[in-house]
Amino acid sequence: MVTGQESPLKTAGGALANWWKAVTLDALIVGVLWLIGLELLHVPLAPMWALIGGVCQFIPGIGGMLAVAGPAISAALSGGDDTLFRLSMVLGLYAVIVVLEGLVIQPYILHRTTMVPWWASLLGPIVLGILIPPWGVLIAPPVLAVIFAFKRRNVN
Repeated sequence: MVTGQESPLKTAGGALANWWKAVTLDALIVGVLWLIGLELLHVPLAPMWALIGGVCQFIPGIGGMLAVAGPAISAALSGGDDTLFRLSMVLGLYAVIVVLEGLVIQPYILHRTTMVPWWASLLGPIVLGILIPPWGVLIAPPVLAVIFAFKRRNVN
């Protein structure tokens, strides 16, 4: 074992723990965004849908799509003259949340907790998704966290 450096297992484990913290914080933020948006739109059972939306963030790639199904159905079945408008607003809310989460929230949190650069957190899932579909998209964030942890370790 090299003196003055932590073991590779400890480096990888620390990186994965930080990645898990980032994913959890990301899910919490997305759940709050769902709650605020659904409450403003007066969607029935908004707190439950927001909780489900936050939990679905733990499912990479398809979590967001699963999260919008419940509120969309709830808005569509809520009745009233503005049902179609409310449904379209729920779908718009979904679009805003997905764009914010994918381009701002997730890269920022991943950078702050695991020191993965913005460009890597944006391009990593795309490149790995092309190279190893569909698994590349799923494994990209934790793999990037470990790679950049080892990179930092070797620089220091």
